Amino acid sequence: MLTGCSTYSRYHRAEIPTENLYRTLPAGIDTVTIASMSWREMFTDRKLQSLIETGIKQNTDLNVARLRVEAAEAALITAKLSYLPSLGINAEGGGSRYDGTTAKTYNVGASASWELDIFGRLTAAKRGAVAALQGSRDYQQAVQTQLVATIADSYYTLSMLDTQMAINNRTLENWRATVRTLEALKKVGKANEAGVLQAKANVMQLESSQLAIRKSISETENALSAILAMPSHSIERNNLTEASFPDTISIGVPLQLLSNRPDVRQAEMELAQAFYATNVARAAFYPNITLSGTLGWTNNGGGVITNPGQWLLNVIGSLTQPLFNRGVNIANLNIAKSRQEEAKLLFRQALLNAGKEVNDALTVWQTAKSQIEIGERRISVLNDAVRKTELLMCHSDATYLEVLTTQQSLLDAEQTQVQNIFSKIQGVIKLYHALGGK
Repeated sequence: MLTGCSTYSRYHRAEIPTENLYRTLPAGIDTVTIASMSWREMFTDRKLQSLIETGIKQNTDLNVARLRVEAAEAALITAKLSYLPSLGINAEGGGSRYDGTTAKTYNVGASASWELDIFGRLTAAKRGAVAALQGSRDYQQAVQTQLVATIADSYYTLSMLDTQMAINNRTLENWRATVRTLEALKKVGKANEAGVLQAKANVMQLESSQLAIRKSISETENALSAILAMPSHSIERNNLTEASFPDTISIGVPLQLLSNRPDVRQAEMELAQAFYATNVARAAFYPNITLSGTLGWTNNGGGVITNPGQWLLNVIGSLTQPLFNRGVNIANLNIAKSRQEEAKLLFRQALLNAGKEVNDALTVWQTAKSQIEIGERRISVLNDAVRKTELLMCHSDATYLEVLTTQQSLLDAEQTQVQNIFSKIQGVIKLYHALGGK
């Protein structure tokens, strides 16, 4: 019986190594992390905030997660009430007539049954229900973090596509002007038909690109509308250049992933559930002690209708000790132990996956930041090149083709810069998600 006290033991987190979980760390690392910021602080764009508010209210997956929390809360209440006795009230009556004599009987009583939790079966079940509830809440938070990140990514994807469309339109107008210029030069013998046809082909390619960008915008709006649980509609957004985020990224210490990242917390709660399920399976080897009794009023004491009635009182204590159950209890314990080991492995892997996502997001953010700096210098150089090439064409033997080549290089650099800006924004969004933002 003393060994049965082990079923009362509480779950304690195993030692999980977090050293070198982050491959590269930005300068000035401290315990302040993006995960401590609310999504309102992280994403300050008013139009984006409105979309996130709608998503949190209406998204189907998040509402399903809320219902799971409610179900876990109900299961915990049931587990807590299992400590209380079961009560019941019953009443019955009967009558009979034989040979001119009438006999009436009645019984009115209450019954109670109470299981004593000597070996911790009920306690382990209740603690398991607490872990399940916390796991459900962590799952809800994980769904919300993913939802916020997805909405933000879709929003800025639309802004990027808008910027690409604007650059594409400007490029298209340049090439249409080029076609007109080359046709004029052809008339005076300074251009040939091949050059004109090549320019027209470039115009057609840009017109096709316009259609592809419009298609991407429509598909992104449709996908975002579905996430918001709304019919497909146009999404209002601001310009990509108006996006603002912290320039200094703080990701905190690796150990914080255990408390900040909701899917890691959920994996740990599943481990705690498995731990308590093992205790429940272990408690099945010990006796169940139940107290039960009845109390009531009856006239069924061997008399007839003149019987004034009498009190009935019955108290029973029962002890059930499992002796041989065809190996079911042993099998259940072995299954519970295996599931506990499985949950432990999944918990450790969840932490490793979280560290990988932080490393990937940091790489995206740091790389894009450096590429933006290079892109700014490249655009500045190409602007000078376009201006000087145009001057050379006016005052030397430089051809119009050289001007076109330089202008095309500038437009390509601007398109690349837009992608770099979007990559940096994506890096911030991925860090928010990887660190378990609120």
